[in-house]
Amino acid sequence: MASIDYQALLDRALKSVVREALIYAQINGLGDGTHFFITFRTHDIGVVLPDFLRIRYPDVMTIVLQYSYNNLHVSDKEFGVQLTFDGRPFFIRVPFSALVEFKDPSVDFMLSFNRPSGAPAPDNDIELPLDGTGDTIPDTGRVVSLDEFRKKMKK
Repeated sequence: MASIDYQALLDRALKSVVREALIYAQINGLGDGTHFFITFRTHDIGVVLPDFLRIRYPDVMTIVLQYSYNNLHVSDKEFGVQLTFDGRPFFIRVPFSALVEFKDPSVDFMLSFNRPSGAPAPDNDIELPLDGTGDTIPDTGRVVSLDEFRKKMKK
């Protein structure tokens, strides 16, 4: 008789917490300083990324959902979202099975998930600031705030 894989059961249960938080954001939006840092493995099956991001982040990538995201869609197995990189919108799809870490710093909440053996730690990559503030992450000049873009378009 095979033993019960409690770690796998726990990972699935915790990923359902992430799914529910994303569904809440999909329906209600994020406010009051709430933002999500989502770290995932970029080469897992089902991950959809633009090629330039997959080259730039060959192992793991962290995205920030705060102000500048659109079309967040959550299903039982994955989530998809439109983010802006280099001033252009791109759609990203991430299966929950690819998650490495989920953080909501506004309430000091973090979940880490088991990585397959040999997978790099989530801190080997830089986080992409998507809100354009650059308060906690150095601004590389490559990420443009959607709000800044809209202001320029109105002029």
